[in-house]
Amino acid sequence: MANKGGHRRFGNMRRLPSGRYQVRYPGPDGLPRTAPETFARKGEAERYLSIVEAQLARHEWVDPDRAKIRLQDYAERWISHRPNLRPRTVALYTWLLGRYVTPYLGGVPLGRLDTPMVREWRATLLGNGVSATMTAKAYRLLRAVLMTAVNEDELIRKNPCRIPGADQEKASERPVLNMAQVFALADQVGERYRALILVATFGCLRWGEVAALQRQDINASTGVNRVRQAFTELRGVGMVLGPPKSRAGRRAVSVPAAILPVLRAHLGRCVGEGPDALVFTGPNGAAIRRGNFNKLTKWSAAVAAIGAAGLHFHDLRHTGNTLAARTGASTKELMARMGHDSAQAALIYQHATAEADRAIAEAVNDAVKAEQRRGKKAPKRERKRRGDPDDGAAGMLAKVS
Repeated sequence: MANKGGHRRFGNMRRLPSGRYQVRYPGPDGLPRTAPETFARKGEAERYLSIVEAQLARHEWVDPDRAKIRLQDYAERWISHRPNLRPRTVALYTWLLGRYVTPYLGGVPLGRLDTPMVREWRATLLGNGVSATMTAKAYRLLRAVLMTAVNEDELIRKNPCRIPGADQEKASERPVLNMAQVFALADQVGERYRALILVATFGCLRWGEVAALQRQDINASTGVNRVRQAFTELRGVGMVLGPPKSRAGRRAVSVPAAILPVLRAHLGRCVGEGPDALVFTGPNGAAIRRGNFNKLTKWSAAVAAIGAAGLHFHDLRHTGNTLAARTGASTKELMARMGHDSAQAALIYQHATAEADRAIAEAVNDAVKAEQRRGKKAPKRERKRRGDPDDGAAGMLAKVS
């Protein structure tokens, strides 16, 4: 039989036959609770009771029995209960969980997760060759799941995902095509897909958005395209037609008048007469699957031919966004065109064009300084022979510098 230890004002402890100390205390509902672990020393048990007493006083106490749920079970429930998740997002979260989280941490109770354990998990992923991008995605998912456990379900007191920079993806800078390359690519992919390249680029459209355009969405006179829906490809399901990526994804986007002749020719040659006829289809008239597009257009050869080997289809939207930002459009205008709820993406493009503008100014400044140096080196009589005043424009520039 266990030996009872001393009593205290809050809770009590007893020494077990093993020599370790077991702690019990009343929860906020008055019912007795047992600490989830035993303690080697009496002082450790005393400190635990003091901490619990303080947490109860500050209303920060979390029932350790509720935190015994396994991470895998909680995360799967989290995904199924999240409101307004698009099917593709559900598929992505489920895949990330099963591939990168569950095999390592799935059996760990929430209450036992801590920052060193999360840090070790992340290091293991990277050590096993998982890319920094995928590791960051898995980390963000885990952090979001555990944030709900802290703030909404109150299963744990704090989120153990506290690793600076672990959520950041350091993706390489994607290429931006120039105007000549855009039109050259449109020619390279063939007549059936020429308009698709131009509309996707100059309309700043995502793949799912451009693939879901219907005849009723296109105004071939004004160049206004309505984005009402988008295709999503789900593994094991196929093409699913649904709303755009976000609320801001529903928008009207104008394309340049210069590409309207190509668009009109495409509508007359490749698109059915009904209002719901898809604008861009494969040779059999069905919606184009993203995985088939590269084969249909001989994409690798096409992008190599224009000097942009390795270009991704999404880089066309990146190109369109960059061209739009260079026009001096406001953040709100760029957000509306790109279909973003957040200003973050628009600000990135504006920052990039601001940097380009500064680079131009610096290049001009270098040219001015070079001219100043040439002017100073020229003999005075040579400047007089040319009719240059001693203290003219070049002199003023020299003084300013």
